[in-house]
Amino acid sequence: MEAKAKARYLRVTPQKARRVVDLIRGQQATEALAVLKFAEQSASDPIYKLVASGIANARIQADKLGEAFDENELVISEAFVDEGPTMKRFRPRAQGRAYRINKRTSHITVVLASGDDVPASASRKGNR
Repeated sequence: MEAKAKARYLRVTPQKARRVVDLIRGQQATEALAVLKFAEQSASDPIYKLVASGIANARIQADKLGEAFDENELVISEAFVDEGPTMKRFRPRAQGRAYRINKRTSHITVVLASGDDVPASASRKGNR
């Protein structure tokens, strides 16, 4: 069984979000939540909510299919960050000039799979 959770248009730069996602890729979902809870990066809060949402999606999917659900069997099989649209803003500078500031956004996707459905390459930490 696979469950997916997506967060789109997050106001976190993709580079910073990828550092946090790399910490949890291939881990058990409950361990990933513990890691994210104590990670100091600002991107860890929305990613924590995203993994928790993925666990809830898996629970709902298991109820629909009538399968037994165990939170401890879920593994983060895929986790990736795509770049969203960039907001362009201008900052006034000396002598009438203006510098452009790019406010980047991210689309983050987390795929949770039960232990028997996880491919061998995804079970290792840092596969991507």
